[in-house]
Amino acid sequence: MRNKPWALCVVMVAAMLVLSVGGCNRTDARKHRIVIVTKALDSEFWQTLKSGAEEAARQHPDVELSVLAPEREINIDQQVSILEDQILKKVSALAVVPGGVAEVTPVLDKAKAAGIPVLIVDNDTPWPGKLCYIGTDNRVGGKLAGDYLVKILGGHGKVAIIRGILGVSSHDDRVAGFQEAIAQAPGLQVVTIQPANSERASALTVMENILTSNPDLNAVFATSDQMALGAMEGVAAQHLNGKVLVVGFDAGKEAVRAVKSGAISAVIAQYPANMGKQAVETSIKAIQGQPVPRVIDTGTALVTKENADEFLK
Repeated sequence: MRNKPWALCVVMVAAMLVLSVGGCNRTDARKHRIVIVTKALDSEFWQTLKSGAEEAARQHPDVELSVLAPEREINIDQQVSILEDQILKKVSALAVVPGGVAEVTPVLDKAKAAGIPVLIVDNDTPWPGKLCYIGTDNRVGGKLAGDYLVKILGGHGKVAIIRGILGVSSHDDRVAGFQEAIAQAPGLQVVTIQPANSERASALTVMENILTSNPDLNAVFATSDQMALGAMEGVAAQHLNGKVLVVGFDAGKEAVRAVKSGAISAVIAQYPANMGKQAVETSIKAIQGQPVPRVIDTGTALVTKENADEFLK
């Protein structure tokens, strides 16, 4: 009989531990699990987007955020696998930067069928199931780049375009906006458009080939920072600094420093931190059933030597 109070105490402690563990599980279950899936995490642009999302998530204790991506932007099948895995895990919301519309659309359909709100970030898609597009007006950004070169070149000369993966809408729109601006100057000719998959090393090789075929080239527009930096290296290797102008797109710190030094003439600024922030904030609204806008324009700007310091702060 003397052991009964002790046994009762043990049972009560065990029960309290079970309740405590159960309580922790219930708390975790109440968290909003938001997943952002980008095309890669191998550049300053994607890391800045990730940082913006993480900063926003820290303001919401009930949010559990993951930012995932394939190893390279061209690894679209890997992105599809990541998305399928997150659907199986029944996440609360998905914010996706599609690597390829044809490949990614079927898995986005699966997400919608599973009741998961899907937002599209940075690279818009015509997929009708999206709740919102969050990102740059890429056509406007491309036009800014074209208008700049029309002015700098006085409406005359030969221009090349080095672009990202074919079929990716953000790069399609940048090229289209650029061509729209160039078309206003009949004296400017686009001599070639070549892909470099948003990779620096590929852009260097492409730039070298373009210069070999077009020794009288005046400028190149690259539709991402990494390609602009590769093009810059190709121009420098041929000792053509100042003779062949390079204009890029993204305005990461390395590219802006190159603008300040004169190695790159200009870049079009995006605001990836704002994209990440808006992806989190809008996902929370969608989870809560609040209305969200169809489009959130996160902004663009032309960066030249005159205002480069503003983008290095």
